[in-house]
Amino acid sequence: MKKIISIILLSIMFPLNILGYSNNLIIGGESIGIKINTDGLIVIGFYKVGVEYIAKKNIKIGDIINKINGIDVNNSSELSNIIDESILNNKEINIEINRDGKIINTILNIKKENGIYKTGIYIKDAVIGIGTLTYIDPESKKYGALGHEIKINENKNFVEIKNGKILDSKVTGIDKSRDGYVGSKNATILYGKELGDITKNTSKGIFGNYLDNITSKETYEVAPFSDIEKGEAYILTVTSNNNIKKYKIKIIDKYSNKKDTQKAFSFEIIDDNLLKLSGGIVQGMSGSPIIQNDKIIGAVTNVLVDNVKYGYGISIITMLEESEK
Repeated sequence: MKKIISIILLSIMFPLNILGYSNNLIIGGESIGIKINTDGLIVIGFYKVGVEYIAKKNIKIGDIINKINGIDVNNSSELSNIIDESILNNKEINIEINRDGKIINTILNIKKENGIYKTGIYIKDAVIGIGTLTYIDPESKKYGALGHEIKINENKNFVEIKNGKILDSKVTGIDKSRDGYVGSKNATILYGKELGDITKNTSKGIFGNYLDNITSKETYEVAPFSDIEKGEAYILTVTSNNNIKKYKIKIIDKYSNKKDTQKAFSFEIIDDNLLKLSGGIVQGMSGSPIIQNDKIIGAVTNVLVDNVKYGYGISIITMLEESEK
C-alpha cells in the first residue's frame, strides 16, 4: 500500500473577496520557524526511577497535564513548584490530564532517588518546527502557511494552541529524500525576529496575523479550483539561507471529490536542480506556494513516500476559506 505523509469554490457570479479575503495575494515561499505554546504540559516520554518506570502505570505518552492539585500548569517551573509544596506538606499529588480529548483525574507518582524526588516523566510546554509561508493578504495582513495541521509527534493529535508565533528562519542544509524515506530541510530559527502570531491550527493550515513589515512584493491573482489544469507549474521555496527560488513541477491531476482537502490535486517535481538538491519533496516544504498561469493555485502539503518526486497540494481557495472561519 502506498504511504502518504504530511509535510506541518465560489460561484463565478460572486467576487472572490465575498468572505473577506483579497482577489490578489502576496505569495510567500519563505522558510518560517513555528513555535506553539501548548495549553498544558505534553508528556513526551518516561525514564526509570530506581529500577522501574513509575509513571507508566497511569500516564501515557501524549497525555497533556492541565492541572496539579487543581492549579493550572503551563511550564516545568510551575510543575516543580507545586510538587515541592506538596512534598513539604505531605500531600498527595493529584493531576488532571487530557487524553485524546477526554479529561482524566489521576495521581502523579513520585519517588526519591539520591536525595531527589523524581516524577519519571519527560515533558514539554511548546511545539517547535519549520515550514513555509504560503501567502499574505495585502489588505487584512492575515497569512496562511503549511496547508496542513501541526500535530504532537508523540500521539499525532492536533496541537491545542495557547499562543504561538511564526519566526524568521534560514535553511542551513537539506537531508535529501529518497523513495521510502522523506528527508527534511534543516534550518536555524531566529527567535528574536517574530513575523506573526498563530491564531488557528487546522487541517487546512496554520493562520494568523502577519505583524512584520511587508516589503514591496508582487501580488498574484487567486485561482479558483476550476482554473487548475494538468501541465507545468512551479513552486516557490527556500533551499538555502533565505533565498526563495522557483522550481518547475507538473500538475498530474485534480480531484473534484477532494477539492476541499489537503489532496485537491497531485503533482510531480520535474526541476532537475531541485531534484539534485532535495531528491524530491522534503519536510519543511509544506506550504510552498504553487503558481500556474501567473495565478496562485495552492500549496504543497503531502509527499508520496514510495515515490518522493510526487506529492499533493491544497487549493488556495480552501486555505482562504478556512482562514475566514
